[in-house]
Amino acid sequence: MAEIKVEYVTKRFGNFVAVDNVSLTVEDQEFVVLLGPSGCGKTTLLRAIAGLGMADEGRISIGERDVTYLPPRERKISMVFQSYAIFPHMNVYDNVAFGLKMNRLEGKEIDRRVREASELLHIENMLDRFPSAMSGGQRQRVAVARAIAMKSEVLLMDEPLSNLDALLRLEMRAELKRLLREIKTTTIYVTHDQIEALSMGDRIAVMKNGVIQQYDKPGIVYDKPANQFVGGFIGTPPMNFMQGLVQRHNGNVWVRIGDFNLDPVEGMQPLLRSYDGQTILMGIRAENMETLKQPAKDALQVEVLVVEPLGSQTLLTVKIGGDIVKVATHPTFEVSPGMDVWLRFPAEKIRWVDQPSGRVLYAV
Repeated sequence: MAEIKVEYVTKRFGNFVAVDNVSLTVEDQEFVVLLGPSGCGKTTLLRAIAGLGMADEGRISIGERDVTYLPPRERKISMVFQSYAIFPHMNVYDNVAFGLKMNRLEGKEIDRRVREASELLHIENMLDRFPSAMSGGQRQRVAVARAIAMKSEVLLMDEPLSNLDALLRLEMRAELKRLLREIKTTTIYVTHDQIEALSMGDRIAVMKNGVIQQYDKPGIVYDKPANQFVGGFIGTPPMNFMQGLVQRHNGNVWVRIGDFNLDPVEGMQPLLRSYDGQTILMGIRAENMETLKQPAKDALQVEVLVVEPLGSQTLLTVKIGGDIVKVATHPTFEVSPGMDVWLRFPAEKIRWVDQPSGRVLYAV
C-alpha cells in the first residue's frame, strides 16, 4: 500500500508562508493533481512530499511509514521534473538505467526494467540515441521511463508537460493516463493547466496562497466549485460572475440582474431569504446559457461586443450591467458585433455566491 498522508503541513521561506497548514490524503494507486496559479504553493508542497524541501510543521507519511524527516532516497519515491533532468552525455538506455545502477541492482534486472519501461513509453527503438538528437516530447518520455523503471511506491510529477507545444501536450496527456493506469502507481501531479487536471486526475486539489480551496473529483470541482476562486480558475472560459440584488416577491425570492428578474430553484429559496435587500453574485458557465435571436419573456436582452469563432463553438462577449460575460454558442449560431441576442439562464445551472466571503451557497 502506498497511501500518502499530508497532515497540517506548513512550509515557510523567511516570513513568507508558501504552504499553510495543508492536509491531504492520496489513496493507494490514486492519481491526484495539485492545481493552481503560479506561486500558489503546489510545487513547494510536492517538494515537501519528495523530501527536497523539509516541512517546517506537520507530518507526511507514505504507507505506514512516517517520512517527514527522511531524505528523498529513503522515501521510495520517483520524481519527474519540469526540465526533464536527463543527462546529455548519456544515451537513452543509460539515462533510464541510472537510478537502477545507483541502487546496485543486478545487470539482468537493470536490463529487464529499462526495456520494459522503454516499451511502455514507446522509446524502445531509441535506446542508443542521445538527448541532443531527440525532440522535447521524446526527452520527456525518457524522464518518465527513468522514473517508472525504479518501480517506486509513489510517482511525483512537477509540470512535466509544460515545456511541450500544444499538440505534444495533447498526445502526452493521453499517453501518461494510459501508462499510469497500467502501472497502478500512486501519483501526485503538479500543473497550472486546468485541462491537464480535469482530463487526467482522479481528484484535483485546487490551491491558492498555500491553502487547498477544494479537493474533489474533476466533475464536482468543475460543476460545483467551493468558492468564487475555484469557479473563476477552472474552465475555459472560466465561470461568469454577475452582481444581483436579492428581493422578496409574493413570498418568494427573486434576484434582479440589471432589469431582469431571476427565479432561483426552490431549494435555494431558504438560503437566499437571508440576503433580502443585499447584493449577491450569480455564477454561471458560458456553455450553460441558452442563446436566442428573438425576444422571450424569460430571457435577458444583451448586445454582442465580440464574436470569437473557435471551431467547435463560437464564444460571444456581452455586457450585463457592469459585468463582462462570456457566452458559448453553437458554431452555426450566426451573429455579429453590435447585434442583440437574448440569454436564458437555466436555474439549476446557476451558482449563488456570498460576495464578502466568495463562498458558493448550496442547498443541503
